[in-house]
Amino acid sequence: MATTTKPRAKAKGKTKRRASPKKTLVIVESPAKAKTIEKYLGRSYKVVASKGHVRDLPKSKMGVDIDHDYEPHYISIRGKGDTIKELRSAAKKAKKVYLAADPDREGESIAWHLSHILDLDPKADNRVVFNEITKDAVKESFKHPRNIDMNLVDAQQARRVLDRLVGYSISPLLWQKVKKGLSAGRVQSIALWLIIQRENEIKDFTPEEYWSIDSEFKKGRSKFKASFYGLNGKKKALPNNAAVQEVLKRLDPKGDFDITKVTRKERKRQPQPPFTTSTMQQEANRKLNYRTRKTMMAAQQLYEGINIGKEGSQGLITYMRTDSTRISVIAKHEASTFLHEKYGAEYAATKPIKGKLPEGAQDAHEAIRPTSVYRTPASLKKYLTKDQFRLYQLVWSRFVASQMTPAIMDTMAVTIEQNKVIFKANGSKLKFAGFLKVYGDSKEKDNLLPDLEDGDTVKLVKNNPDQHFTQPPARYSEANLIKALEEKGVGRPSTYSPTIDTIQRRYYVKEVGRRFEPTELGEIVNKIIVEYFPDIVNIDFTANLEGKLDQVEEGKENWIKLVDKFYRPFSTEVESATKNMEKVQIKDEPAGFNCDICGAPMVIKMGRYGKFYACSRFPDCRNTKAIVKEIGVICPKCHEGQVIERKSKRNRIFYGCSRFPDCDFVSWDKPIGRNCPKDGHFLVEKKVKGGTQVVCPNGDYEEPAQK
Repeated sequence: MATTTKPRAKAKGKTKRRASPKKTLVIVESPAKAKTIEKYLGRSYKVVASKGHVRDLPKSKMGVDIDHDYEPHYISIRGKGDTIKELRSAAKKAKKVYLAADPDREGESIAWHLSHILDLDPKADNRVVFNEITKDAVKESFKHPRNIDMNLVDAQQARRVLDRLVGYSISPLLWQKVKKGLSAGRVQSIALWLIIQRENEIKDFTPEEYWSIDSEFKKGRSKFKASFYGLNGKKKALPNNAAVQEVLKRLDPKGDFDITKVTRKERKRQPQPPFTTSTMQQEANRKLNYRTRKTMMAAQQLYEGINIGKEGSQGLITYMRTDSTRISVIAKHEASTFLHEKYGAEYAATKPIKGKLPEGAQDAHEAIRPTSVYRTPASLKKYLTKDQFRLYQLVWSRFVASQMTPAIMDTMAVTIEQNKVIFKANGSKLKFAGFLKVYGDSKEKDNLLPDLEDGDTVKLVKNNPDQHFTQPPARYSEANLIKALEEKGVGRPSTYSPTIDTIQRRYYVKEVGRRFEPTELGEIVNKIIVEYFPDIVNIDFTANLEGKLDQVEEGKENWIKLVDKFYRPFSTEVESATKNMEKVQIKDEPAGFNCDICGAPMVIKMGRYGKFYACSRFPDCRNTKAIVKEIGVICPKCHEGQVIERKSKRNRIFYGCSRFPDCDFVSWDKPIGRNCPKDGHFLVEKKVKGGTQVVCPNGDYEEPAQK
């Protein structure tokens, strides 16, 4: 039997698709941060990135209306057109817009600029801030939105305007009187001045001779060392060999030496507070050999979020731009619980160490710490790059150590005498590790002495007189320079890294053995600034100005009045310099060979990225050559060219092939001309703490480090 089907009823009209509910839009700076935060907030939120600032002063002109209260003329940053278009489109579709840029001046400024381009009310509660990117911290911040803090915006604006007034007033003078491409700025000029002052101290230093006598004694079979202290109960210096011989004549090498005093004490060594930005940069430079730029890049990645397996993307450290050593109550409690569980109650401090705030510190944020102390470095190692892991390990260890009890040392001081000649010996032994259990230091090594008592006698094994000369102060390393700037109240956590980067890119300083030396160009620029703009390199003036800028942030100072107070005398100095400054001739150094195009002598010129060869007939002949240094190794890629030492745009040494561009071999580490015995890859020489080490770049072979 055939079946029949009923005809379908005609549709009266198309069924309307339900409109998707509008989402809440959250704008942050970076895509990595956006990815982490969106996961915490859920489907009703859309998180996008502004990718940093969207508006700034124009590069082509001053961009500050001096006659109208120093009004800044902001423009959209070139290349940000598509980003701005996307943000405007997303904002129009959104139920509500929140601005979640970083919790500092720059972040507040970004939020303010975003409110302008998106036509948002800056007085509305659309600003959210969090010190760490964790689920709890992010969700809590959305419970307490606030309006944009115009004091923070004004503080950033004041700094930006001041830096523009200084830079765009002095830089054209330097281009006109010295050479193009130069710059000057408030903090960079102080940094350069400090480096040159140190260089002058080194040049003016006169070494002075002095001597020491390090002697070896024994009691029974136990030997120990002691040093000459003085004569007749008083400390005495040994300025020359004659003074040494006078001491030695008084001694009977075969006679007994008396132990006249033994002092036993217990010494506590306190842990250091958790990191601020500058102490993290200093310690990473000292312990890991990291430059400030590398440190801040790794810290930014750890803060914004790393994918750690099942937990997904997680912010691993708190905000990395801070001058505070303060720790939240929750973080202290978690650390205490962790220490009780892992090491025992005796290792957990009841009153953890409190750090001293540096000059001008704002204490606006917590110290840099792990977002969870239970995320140990070992548990995260497989998810992190080498740089991220080493920095995280440093931050984690320093924080945990700061919440621990002091290390306790048993110390022993011994005075040894014969014929009124005094020697002293000091010994120590670790009694209780305390924080050293986590944050060990090679400085704390046991130095054991025999069991000595008052009235004992010991025998002399040998005397070792040695000549020395006083040493000049050391040149600044990155770590020393940051410390000096911070101690003098110059600059703030966010300025140290770009300042050091700038003075190297301008070739005002060069790095020799990881220490800064001023170049001829740097000394010329410094001399001009010292002569014509003395306030710019006056540390007290600059530190006081930084303090005033901080008061703008606190709402205690008007930014326009502050800028005006600075600019009026400064503009007079600019006028004077324009009239009186003479053109500086930088003499070209002969290269020692002739131009292969026109035959004229080649000279060594100073460019933006360092020295190079150029024809002396420039501009009639524009022949130039890079200055390269062969290292005596055949290129491991093409086996034809020589490996040469070159410099990057950031003045960093790298190694390439002399046949470039035909051969594109490149290496940051120095090839040594041998191959790895395991995989045949070329071996390189890496700089390690205290020396160098031959390693395979593939990571499966290394030789002992050489000092």
